[in-house]
Amino acid sequence: MSSTPPATPRAAAGAKPAALAKLPSLTGLRFFAALAVFFFHSTLSNSPIPPNAPINPFADKGLAGFLETAFSKSGYLGVSFFFVLSGFVLAWASRPGERVTAFWRRRMLKIFPNHLVVFAASIVLFAGAAVTGTAQWLPNMLLVHTFFPQPDINLSVNPPSWSLGSELLFYVLFPLLIIPIRKIAGKALWAWSAVMVAGTVAVQLVSTYLVPATPKSAITPVSDLQFWFGYLFPPGRVFEFALGILLARIVMSGKWPRQIGIGVSFALTAVGYGVALLVPFQYSFVVAMIIPVSALICSVAAADVDGRRTRLRGPVMQLLGEISFGFYLVQGVTIFYLRSLLGAHTYSAPVALLVVIGFLAASLLGGWLLFRFVEMPAMRRWSRSRRPATATLPAALPAQDTDQDTDRSARPVTAASRT
Repeated sequence: MSSTPPATPRAAAGAKPAALAKLPSLTGLRFFAALAVFFFHSTLSNSPIPPNAPINPFADKGLAGFLETAFSKSGYLGVSFFFVLSGFVLAWASRPGERVTAFWRRRMLKIFPNHLVVFAASIVLFAGAAVTGTAQWLPNMLLVHTFFPQPDINLSVNPPSWSLGSELLFYVLFPLLIIPIRKIAGKALWAWSAVMVAGTVAVQLVSTYLVPATPKSAITPVSDLQFWFGYLFPPGRVFEFALGILLARIVMSGKWPRQIGIGVSFALTAVGYGVALLVPFQYSFVVAMIIPVSALICSVAAADVDGRRTRLRGPVMQLLGEISFGFYLVQGVTIFYLRSLLGAHTYSAPVALLVVIGFLAASLLGGWLLFRFVEMPAMRRWSRSRRPATATLPAALPAQDTDQDTDRSARPVTAASRT
């Protein structure tokens, strides 16, 4: 173990050093992760919100079944990507001298305003059908619902909000995790990253062999307890978050092999997705795709550090990346509600495709509205404290000007840090 700060990577000619580099390509990549979750939800057989109406609009049962199977792991891929990315960008954006309370305030402002708006919309749109009492809606509102093993609590109100329970835990733990991680010698970073990957495997081994396998879940091949422990339970997802912090150090110290570029990483992700379709259900959550997801994040970040142009840096992709959090959060309720208005009807392939495009357009609009009128006003108004600094966040990595969750009027920012 060593407290020596990571060295600046040897960047390409004309590129900024890692300590100054912004990550616009990661911003654009965020949208595709959120889009993967959208396709998972839009091809489901049934809504997870009562009355559990059909979602997949395709009348051709063969085509509907194929699409549901093809996208059955895309939601898991998108969520795991976001969890690793959270650790990566928080470490990348870590600034010496920042108060821990200021860090926590900004992170709470990042998730709670959007969450509460969508929470309220869910209650109104479904007339409270998803909840029957305080024991269901209150844990969801406070984002502690995934600590409960009961499905009517951990997937209540707005089902996609389950992941925010894990993000909330990540934000609380970051000031503690960064202390030992900053002391890891550069040569040991890969070994500790391997330990985090092994941790994701261990979670599923425990789920498979130590968590009761009965009674079986009505919607998954495993029991409700196994699904909760292996997928929803926040402590089990900390390995992905910690891996992201370690990967940020690897890229910043110039230890990411440039031979593993964006093209190779996308190919690895495709292979990992194929493996996820074949392995036992529990191992499709994280294990099958954790290495490809990590490679994708690191290779895209390395391209930005080296100053290489990517198709993810354009203005359209930046806008889509900006609204990706709102898009992710609102798309479940949007899809489930709009589909309920159509009843149980299914349609020919061209019409069904238009229905899905309509779901996508409505979800993107909802994501933009959240970003423009909820998220950013809240961040501008409350993200910065005027009180003098006291306790500070450990200076884990060189200062980065990449945290978009601060007041835009105060300094330039980038959306890559929107976790």
